[in-house]
Amino acid sequence: MPALLIIAWLVRDVRAADGLMPVWEYWSGTADLRDAPRTTTSTTSLVLLLAYAAAAVAALRSASAASVLIVTGVVTFALRLPGVWTIADAPAPEDLRDRALLTTYVALAAGLAMIVVGVAGRRPVPEGAEGPAGPGRGAGVAVFLLLGFQGVLFAAWEIRQPFVYPSELYPAWFIGGEPLTTPLTEGPPGWVAVTHVLMLLVAAVGAVVGAAHARALGLIAGGFVLSSGVVGVARIVHYEMYEQFLDLDIEAQLNMLTSVSSLLVGPVVIIVLARRGVERIPVGGAPGPWGGGGAWGAQQPGYPPPQAAPGQQPPAPGFGPPP
Repeated sequence: MPALLIIAWLVRDVRAADGLMPVWEYWSGTADLRDAPRTTTSTTSLVLLLAYAAAAVAALRSASAASVLIVTGVVTFALRLPGVWTIADAPAPEDLRDRALLTTYVALAAGLAMIVVGVAGRRPVPEGAEGPAGPGRGAGVAVFLLLGFQGVLFAAWEIRQPFVYPSELYPAWFIGGEPLTTPLTEGPPGWVAVTHVLMLLVAAVGAVVGAAHARALGLIAGGFVLSSGVVGVARIVHYEMYEQFLDLDIEAQLNMLTSVSSLLVGPVVIIVLARRGVERIPVGGAPGPWGGGGAWGAQQPGYPPPQAAPGQQPPAPGFGPPP
């Protein structure tokens, strides 16, 4: 249902703007805002749409379906929650506000439903079976470094902005309202940015410890990083800022480098996490020092009994190797 609603709003924006290109120009910040029609969506909706499609496939085929549903539900709820109080006062026709508010409530209900279904669908792993796969050791470290780096970058820019933006933008930057104008179905930019930072840091830590939820959360976070890089680089190319790079101040240069970094990091994270995760050790523990499937030689079901050497009696149950 949330995916269908996003598609409906995207179609509405394309029709209102008389084409896909004006919508993209508004999303990327390259349009003339005096003439461009205001859209009701942003790249956030596009990333969520792809996340819903991936979650639907995972729910049918993946052993990690429960964690995928929980992660997708939490992300949906966090990103759509501000619409409850921002849409009512938005400068838009009343019928459009009503539809947007209904969409927000449906998205929140769907997010909660995904969380409930995911929690209810989590079952104990049978003994000897494999648990949900998380990132492998090498992939986990790589994702930790990449997403952690981007999370710190995004957080640093949010901390920096109050010192350079007009004070009138706050607290609307985080909670919405005048004088800020945002797409009707999207949250305030500060709220969205803080949500992205939390996603990046949680996914980074989860990846390095091999948590099963890190794959789903990291993929969604990687999608948001990639979209941020695409939008930022589009502005750089449109305004030919790369030609003036050496003449710009250090802050503008760092801003450009952040966009390029996002464009490079996003696809790498998605490719690394899209690969099949590492196999979990079967429930019961790692092989013990005496060669069994459990601790200290305790045999797991299905393991063959130890073979005695010629001329020796096999060890009695419960005792170690004979002297």
